[in-house]
Amino acid sequence: MRNVLPLILKSLVLWLVLLSRSIASDARPNFLFIYTDDQRHDALGCVQQELIQSGKQSSARFPWIESPNLDRLASEGLRFRNAFVVTALCAPSRAAFLTGCYGHINGVIDNHTPFPIESVTHASLMRPAGYKTAYIGKWHMGSQSGKRPGFDFSASFIGQGVYFDCPVEIDGVKTATQGWIDDVSTEFALEFMRQNKDQPFSIVLGYKTCHGPFTPPPRTEGDYPNSLARVVPNLSTPAIYKEDQSSKPIDTDSVATNLGMFRGLKAIDQNVGKLLDQLDRLGLSDNTVVVYSSDNGYYLGEHGLGDKRSAYEESMRIPMLIRYPKEIPAGSTHDAMVLNIDLAPTFLELAGLAIPENMQGKSWKPLWHSKTTSPKWREDFFYSYFREGRFATPTITALRTDSMKLIKYPGKEAWSELFDLANDPYETRNLYNNQAYADKRADLERRHQERAKQISYHVPEFADEKRLKPQDLLPEDPTIKPANAWVLDYSFDGKLNATVSDRSDFKNDGKVVGRLQSADGPQGTVARFDGKSYIEVPMSKVLNPARSPMTIEVTLRASADGVVVARGGQNLGFLIEIEKGRPVFAYRGPEGFWRVVGSDPILDKWVTLKATLGKDQQMKVFVDGQQVGQAQAKGFIPRNPNDGLQIGSDSGSPVDKKSSSNFQGEIQRVRIYHGSL
Repeated sequence: MRNVLPLILKSLVLWLVLLSRSIASDARPNFLFIYTDDQRHDALGCVQQELIQSGKQSSARFPWIESPNLDRLASEGLRFRNAFVVTALCAPSRAAFLTGCYGHINGVIDNHTPFPIESVTHASLMRPAGYKTAYIGKWHMGSQSGKRPGFDFSASFIGQGVYFDCPVEIDGVKTATQGWIDDVSTEFALEFMRQNKDQPFSIVLGYKTCHGPFTPPPRTEGDYPNSLARVVPNLSTPAIYKEDQSSKPIDTDSVATNLGMFRGLKAIDQNVGKLLDQLDRLGLSDNTVVVYSSDNGYYLGEHGLGDKRSAYEESMRIPMLIRYPKEIPAGSTHDAMVLNIDLAPTFLELAGLAIPENMQGKSWKPLWHSKTTSPKWREDFFYSYFREGRFATPTITALRTDSMKLIKYPGKEAWSELFDLANDPYETRNLYNNQAYADKRADLERRHQERAKQISYHVPEFADEKRLKPQDLLPEDPTIKPANAWVLDYSFDGKLNATVSDRSDFKNDGKVVGRLQSADGPQGTVARFDGKSYIEVPMSKVLNPARSPMTIEVTLRASADGVVVARGGQNLGFLIEIEKGRPVFAYRGPEGFWRVVGSDPILDKWVTLKATLGKDQQMKVFVDGQQVGQAQAKGFIPRNPNDGLQIGSDSGSPVDKKSSSNFQGEIQRVRIYHGSL
């Protein structure tokens, strides 16, 4: 008996240890943070429906959006209706989510700086507390490679990656994958959940969608056919810092929009459904904090802009959903201003861990735990953006309250803006010099200074504006030289596959989205486009149209209006399209937008279209060698546009707001020349 008793006691102690660990594990929630790239705050079905049901029909730009799984997440948790980023740019926002700090503090203020590996993040603090942590998907801190710092496991790609068959670094080891990258990332997350279901875990899942070139998977690429966006007042109110500030009223109720963005988001919604279902199957839903958000918003023509960066609402406002059944009442909404820097302190508090004093965000827990309907919370917040290289958006600071916004452009005091958001939510009336708002302006200026001091705002030495020479910050780069060669040459006289081979010397092969069919043409086999299919051409240095004369030549037979060739978007770009049966050549530079419309219809007949942009910026259109139109542009495209090259579509940010349809008809050959012929 004396020999058995120690064994019994030892077993009892072991059982008590295991039990205590089990209880502790049950008490600590799991975390799943899902975020997209460039998703606007209103790109959710539940937001659009709320606007419609509240009588704000005209504010619902995209009433046709479908997001049933994200709507479910909102209905089972809390939707913050006023969520913002402190810098509307990918890498700085991602670093802010991780560290709970502004970029001038955590070291990431632009898209080309790697994340400091010694950074303190919610993940690095959870690991020693017994959490298994993972970073999966898009990282996008410059071209940073290797295992993601602060995480036990990572399955991530370098930079922007690609939408299909993207190489993924698994704990830093490059590994081939197949399929749409956000589907691949979802599978990594599902497997991590399965492997770690019996211990507390924290997953950050970064999706590539909906960043350009806005390529959805085949299952959603035909959704929302011909859908249009509602017109809103600020479409004709250009940003104050744009060179071309002419206001052009829009005489229609709806305009073409970036359907590729919304088709990609529909596929993301499906993946979120898989993740939620997995939590249900594993019995983890009640004890898992699920947050869904984005790294910044995105302009779709508002203020004459594409992209993000500046301090208008469409850029800095993001979706923010959180579900935690143990604490958060289902179907809640909250109008408090919450920020991306709040995520890290929120996760730490919910995990029972101390929040470092230097974290600048605030935990959201009081917002659903307070016994008062309006718990003490922030009354304003400071926004900043530091100019990057040759991007046109200047350095910006701003202060936003629940009803007012002050935007300042250091060194450009004449651009200062003041908006009464309560009465002018689209920011169309600048009240900075309006005497009726003098007191409000003074108050906001004072608060702007106080918040800047509070967060230790400064332009860090690693900012481009301090690090680069003045000529490196100019919009145009005089060192860029055209290739003086045919940089792309597609013919369709062979078997049509998923890849189109480039016959130029530069091998800019394209990927077929949808399906092209072979047909007989006047000189052999041609490709038939059905209005849904198109060709996506990956970005390359030689396809950069910056500061370059160009010639685009297409032999085709068009059966309907639609886009033939497009590159770029609302900021910079060019395209050839058929409009009312006539050929159109459009060019969008930093100083304006110009179109050449051919004199005669060309539908249902074989022609060779040629569009040229000369050294003198003369735009010309030719049909079978005869000039049919001419216009004078002003200023070359200064840098490589964000959106890639497409043949048969302009599914990203549209170069021409009027264009919406994909090409229908046959194409025999497409060639592009950079330089002067």
